[in-house]
Amino acid sequence: MRFSSPSPLLAAVVASLLVLAACEQKPETPSGEAPATPATNETPEIGGGATSALALHDGSPLAIVSPEALLNPKGLVDRPLGGVGARVWLIEYASPTCPHCADFHVNTYPALKAQYIDTGKIVFLLRPFIRNTLDAVVFMLAECSVDKYHDLMAGFFERQTEWATSATPRDAILTVALDYGFTEETFDVCLENQDLFAKLDDERTQALDEFGLEATPTFYMQGKQFSGSKPIEDMQAEIDPLL
Repeated sequence: MRFSSPSPLLAAVVASLLVLAACEQKPETPSGEAPATPATNETPEIGGGATSALALHDGSPLAIVSPEALLNPKGLVDRPLGGVGARVWLIEYASPTCPHCADFHVNTYPALKAQYIDTGKIVFLLRPFIRNTLDAVVFMLAECSVDKYHDLMAGFFERQTEWATSATPRDAILTVALDYGFTEETFDVCLENQDLFAKLDDERTQALDEFGLEATPTFYMQGKQFSGSKPIEDMQAEIDPLL
């Protein structure tokens, strides 16, 4: 989904996420400050080694791996999937409320995962780009879910039409979250973490200001940027020459 410039600051701080309003379709600039961040688990450094289908990242947070800004984003730490020694990195900035992102994750990502991620040929990084309050809520829940991060994101993409257009978005999002181990109490506690919200904003701002992001989904691979929901054939054409 393409957009132009950021709209003004959100009228409310993170606590307002507990009283979700209807989703807007243009970018908003969130704000917030405070508490603790999720713990970071160290993982082996990626890059430069031989591709291996036997040594795979499990999606746990990745430590700093390179001096390059794109590989060391501001905000939250990455949760990589794929080969520990893979040379090819595929980074996606996505918005949970973006229909094109949902299309990619429902129709292309399963084949991408089977052919390239689960076989250790590439490293895949899904990064948050929040365009509105609902995006922030979903990514905050994903962070709080820890080891269910990628499963929860897949669930929200698959069920996007259920919650993103709901007249009662809090209840609709909670319904999905309950399927991934949340209770109403842990749901509310997660959405009160203002530090998480602030870090999502940092990541968003960097993508706009430093990485030239203009649409979602946007992909970065070995220095190349491309956007939009791509069929698996297009992804193969981009990835295969680099392997």
